[in-house]
Amino acid sequence: MHAFGRNFASYFNDRHGRTGTLWEGRYKACLVDSDRYFLACSRYIELNPVRAWMVAHPSDYPWSSHGANADGCADTLLTPHSEYLALGPDASTRAANYRALFDEALPDHLVAEIRSYLHQQKALGTDRFRSWVEERTGRFAAVRPAGRPTG
Repeated sequence: MHAFGRNFASYFNDRHGRTGTLWEGRYKACLVDSDRYFLACSRYIELNPVRAWMVAHPSDYPWSSHGANADGCADTLLTPHSEYLALGPDASTRAANYRALFDEALPDHLVAEIRSYLHQQKALGTDRFRSWVEERTGRFAAVRPAGRPTG
């Protein structure tokens, strides 16, 4: 069978016994309460290539924002977040303080919390933040426990 007259996704799916888009289920996102979680999520994201044994250090990954944030390398694609700017009064202080965040591993409980909210694509933050999200979206914003509901 050939792919003439069909799109590549259909051909690929037929060949590999799949359905949906090629990237379906791969990417996840969640709302993040900046005040408490932004820097933790930045560390989580920038350490992903290290956890995956792709690089030894976050700055070694070419598509990371770590170089801009920790080393002060200019990147026109990035706009510094207010939580990053609050790390210091000038660029060198902010970069040094950002690097210091990576001196210790993220606690396992925080990695698990980020992953659970990301997996379910819920609002990661305080109860107040989740309530604020629920009021505005009309959708439940907290993580639900695994398995069927009891009762």
